[in-house]
Amino acid sequence: MKYSKILLLMTALLCLAFQACAQSDYLGGGSRSSNPDDGLSGMLNWLDRPVPNFPWYSSGGAFYNQAVSETTFSSYREYYTTTGTPVVGGIISNPTKFDITEKTPSSVYYGAGVGLPYSQYTSIVPSTTNDLWIQGATNWTQYVVTPLGSWIQLVANAPAGGPAGFYEMIQTDTTSSKYKTYQFNQGYNTMNFNAEQVGRHTLYFVVNNQPSNVVVVDVFAQAQPGSVPPSSM
Repeated sequence: MKYSKILLLMTALLCLAFQACAQSDYLGGGSRSSNPDDGLSGMLNWLDRPVPNFPWYSSGGAFYNQAVSETTFSSYREYYTTTGTPVVGGIISNPTKFDITEKTPSSVYYGAGVGLPYSQYTSIVPSTTNDLWIQGATNWTQYVVTPLGSWIQLVANAPAGGPAGFYEMIQTDTTSSKYKTYQFNQGYNTMNFNAEQVGRHTLYFVVNNQPSNVVVVDVFAQAQPGSVPPSSM
């Protein structure tokens, strides 16, 4: 009898919890978007938004061989260049110290969301976390679409510093992964990544047993001027 009462009490508590979740509409952004802090509300909305819906995980390999129009990259031009530090036998170039005070970003971007001022971001996110970003001319992002063969500059914040495991997962019609150990300086580090393979590249690192966030780099071949890109894109 005693155990039956305990079971009924637990069931009632679970029902109340589910009702609270439904009323808050967590996945739909109900209570998240109504947060009185406009900056925090905006950041939470970005976390709910997916990155562009390219069919990386569909069956068949035709998609991965398609070239796309230059307009596909237009929103991300500040985040890639045509040259960079060579990467020899690894995923990224060797990390070097980065002085954040000399090149502080104006805004940071999550996925396909709208920017949050960097000063507001640093007041919200704990300073002890490992962070990974893609550096642009004036802003940082955690998602980019870039042409095949281009270079992007990564910025990693490792408050503890030390040996870091760096991971890359590549999704095309098959999935492959890479791993390499690098020495990270304490604080901010910068390094190059070469987009030398078409596909979705997911990157992150681990220092002191603490994983960073992931950044996503979607790499496409660029169609020649005057050619007609596939309608599916």
